[in-house]
Amino acid sequence: MSLSNDEVNSSESEGFINENNLQIISENSLAKTFEELGLKSWLADALKAMSINSPSEIQKACIPPILKGKDCIGGAKTGSGKTAAFALPILQKLSEDPFGVFALILTPTRELAFQIADQFRVLGNGINLKECVVVGGLDMMSQAIQLSRKPHVVIATPGRLVDHINSSAIASFLGRIRFLVLDEADRLLSDTFVEDLAVIFDSIPKKRQTLLFTATMTENILHLQDTQEDPNKKPFVYQVKSDISTVSSLSQYYVLIPSHIREPYLTHLLRSEKLSNKSTIIFCGRCRTAEILRVMLVELDIRCTSLHSTMSQQERLNSLGKFKAEVVKVLIATDVGSRGLDIPVVQVVINFDIPRDPTDYIHRVGRTARAGRGGTALSIVTERDIELVRNIETRINKKMEEWEINENRVLESLNEIATAKRVATMVNFYHFIFLKCLIRC
Repeated sequence: MSLSNDEVNSSESEGFINENNLQIISENSLAKTFEELGLKSWLADALKAMSINSPSEIQKACIPPILKGKDCIGGAKTGSGKTAAFALPILQKLSEDPFGVFALILTPTRELAFQIADQFRVLGNGINLKECVVVGGLDMMSQAIQLSRKPHVVIATPGRLVDHINSSAIASFLGRIRFLVLDEADRLLSDTFVEDLAVIFDSIPKKRQTLLFTATMTENILHLQDTQEDPNKKPFVYQVKSDISTVSSLSQYYVLIPSHIREPYLTHLLRSEKLSNKSTIIFCGRCRTAEILRVMLVELDIRCTSLHSTMSQQERLNSLGKFKAEVVKVLIATDVGSRGLDIPVVQVVINFDIPRDPTDYIHRVGRTARAGRGGTALSIVTERDIELVRNIETRINKKMEEWEINENRVLESLNEIATAKRVATMVNFYHFIFLKCLIRC
């Protein structure tokens, strides 16, 4: 797909082009209801049943051109309704001409693939939609059987889809798709997925609608707009107008502490009156750190679960399900959990490890303060992180406030937490040795 801004007819929208050549549309020029966007009443009714009564900004901008057959790229913050912006027009087009594998949705993470499938399933209930999730960590044979039944929508991670392309007849099914969607396009267009995408693009028709959605408008994406020479085929490109990178309803704080006592401060925060009963995600930089924290907090009678890439797919789904159902209030995650996941209510995000890239910070804290609700982001900052925090503050154009903490209360629990951490470290070590033995056997 090539990307450039589409000249929007002035009768449909009064917009302007910003310095990055992206279409920015004023809010008061857009349709106010889903029906005004061109969606059928059965889709509007399905949305009302989900208590979604009016379209978000990106839905108002992108649904009409997609329904008219345009390629599209949409850029908006997390929690802005990007999934529905492509799912709704795909479902409407499918209802008009149902056949075979109609749409292929690519996503960088397994959890996001299941989340997208859930939305398609609910919205497409009225047309007996058949969807299939194709991700790693699950049985390939079962997936191949599902694919052979020609589901209407396939939601996949690139690596596992390529495995099927190379080992089964799925390529013939993909040769007739009408829609290709890249969700979290900035990650999919990175070097990590380039080889897999090349195989997938060779297996799908060139004559198709291609939709890219992202929370971060990268140079790679912007460069694509220069590759389409035919002005009649230039896609619609839209970015929600914004002067900041995080929402105004998000309160952002830091705690500056020595690096060797992060765990006692984290535990104190989770036990504190302000945070003890709130839905909280703790972000770590490594899987090992996440697991040590999980075992340590369980030892300290803080109910929690974890989400990271070394877990099996079923373990990851179980953990996410417990957190969504509020069986546990604390989820410890690596960045696999920071992009695109739709967890209805997250009240607090804690950065146990400060991300090196400010964009990762934005995606992490984007798990809270969604859909107009308030939220709290709290970063545990050590002497090694000060420059990283300055870079984040520059990017978001906002200074974090210092979180007040009772240091005497923290010091009282040092021995208890040190013991729990030793237990957690030993459990993690023996688990690692056990896995090595299994591999050798």
